[in-house]
Amino acid sequence: MQKKSLDGITLESILLQLVEHYGWEELSSRIQIRCFSSDPSIKSSLKFLRKTPWARQKVEQLFLETPAI
Repeated sequence: MQKKSLDGITLESILLQLVEHYGWEELSSRIQIRCFSSDPSIKSSLKFLRKTPWARQKVEQLFLETPAI
């Protein structure tokens, strides 16, 4: 099995795929940040994740660990 890589994948693409796969509710339970649980949107989440390295790292890690996407 080939290991997933983040090479060439934008943060927006990662977030869109995670939201499609998990939905906002499940995503907010897996990564507990307010932008996923309180009136979530792609735009507001991207703004937060781009300014917050620890949160971005958690999102990228979940993407890498999710086999179905």
